[in-house]
Amino acid sequence: MPVRCLVRPGSYFDSVVLMRIAADLGARPGVRAASLVMATASNKDVLEGAGLLADEARAAGANDLVVAIDAAEDAAGDALAAAEEALSARAAPPAAGDGEPRRPRTLAEVEGASLAIVSTPGRYAAAEALKALRLGLSAFVFSDNVPIAQEVELKRAAHARGLIVMGPDCGTAIVGGVPLGFANEVRAGDIGLIGASGTGLQQVSSLIDGWGAGVSQMLGVGSHDLSAAVGAISMLDAIDALAADPATRVLGLVSKPPDPEVAERVLARAAASGKPVVAAFLGADPDGAPDGVTMAATLEDAARLLARASSGEDPPAGDEAPARHTAPPRGERRLLRGLYAGGTFAYEADLLLAPAIGPITEDADPPTADRPARLPDGHLILDLGDDRFTVGRPHPMIDPAVRLDMLRAAGDDPRTAVIVLDVVLGHLAADDPAGDLAPVIAEIAARDDAPRIVCFVVGTDADPQDRGRQERVLREAGAVLAASSSAAAALAETLIATEVPA
Repeated sequence: MPVRCLVRPGSYFDSVVLMRIAADLGARPGVRAASLVMATASNKDVLEGAGLLADEARAAGANDLVVAIDAAEDAAGDALAAAEEALSARAAPPAAGDGEPRRPRTLAEVEGASLAIVSTPGRYAAAEALKALRLGLSAFVFSDNVPIAQEVELKRAAHARGLIVMGPDCGTAIVGGVPLGFANEVRAGDIGLIGASGTGLQQVSSLIDGWGAGVSQMLGVGSHDLSAAVGAISMLDAIDALAADPATRVLGLVSKPPDPEVAERVLARAAASGKPVVAAFLGADPDGAPDGVTMAATLEDAARLLARASSGEDPPAGDEAPARHTAPPRGERRLLRGLYAGGTFAYEADLLLAPAIGPITEDADPPTADRPARLPDGHLILDLGDDRFTVGRPHPMIDPAVRLDMLRAAGDDPRTAVIVLDVVLGHLAADDPAGDLAPVIAEIAARDDAPRIVCFVVGTDADPQDRGRQERVLREAGAVLAASSSAAAALAETLIATEVPA
């Protein structure tokens, strides 16, 4: 298929807007791939690696927007026209009418705000966040690819001003009841959450909501905050803020394993808050936590402990029905295929399953125009939001194309015993993620000797996508539903262990 590019000089759009438009274009008939990016040198390298860099895009400058389409000749023109229409519709807010106040065009013109959301290309994000800090605004920095040195500078500047920087690479937060990024609609309550994992925070908050408890604040700190280089500047500031918040009675911390010395400082600060603390530092040593801090082995465990600390009652036990009523795969099927949109879920699954089923690899490639997907002869867990799977494409929480390709490949592989999928709901996520997956799930489930497909939904009934409806669609397609990421891993272990010779 030929590649066509449209260049819009001097145009900038929020990255989430660009991902949503790219997902819509990629779903059009005859379109194999679509990408909308600023024409920075690094983005042009990415486009070239994906085979999406046409000559007109090669000459574009860093402040120009590139729309790249790989499509059949009769579909390319219509797709570019649709992209132009979508971009024009979002180019600027409507002008103020008679008697309406003038809309601010810079941070300095904003009145009465306390928080700025920064979602620009990474090379510009630190400068914009620093402007916000100087104006007395905390910052939610959705942008990624911000150099660590700039992140440290921002967070030190925020700390000195009594502010906080959430991010960079902060995917979710709830501040004053307002969801930011990929957050879910959860009920208000007295549990304050702080995390370096967006999807981890989403699952913990959604499970808490399902058990009748609620969230006071949820502060993301970015994926690098608990590294030795950054030193948990934002998490420590967030702990202090929630320790002083009268609406917060219980603290929950969520992360992959921090740097050990950083973890020690974080847990000590949390223990000094005087409030019950539950920490889910996945894979971390559960021993040695200070008094007042309970370590949780999984995200679900953390949510249960937090809900209990809030209400004084144990949440209801999980439903064991799927494990009892799901028949194991038969024949030569013996391998796990975990195809995750959330990187934390992939990490947790590997952590839980490797001791039980043996080595697990990430060595797989999605299909291209001239090569089918490559799956290993071994257990596989993939984070499909990783950069190598999103070259020229939006994140799988927005655009399911790459995951659908890998799901078909896993279903066609006669070695596959169990496929595990996360379905993440919330603001900015796909409008109907279960509906996107269901046709392929149904196609696989209808075959004789089909592999088992295990899904878990992260979200609430109040989310735009409606958790109950999403679960119903998946169940009707033939998937088995688990209550959480760890429950899905446990079910996968049960099904695979049945097939592994003693």
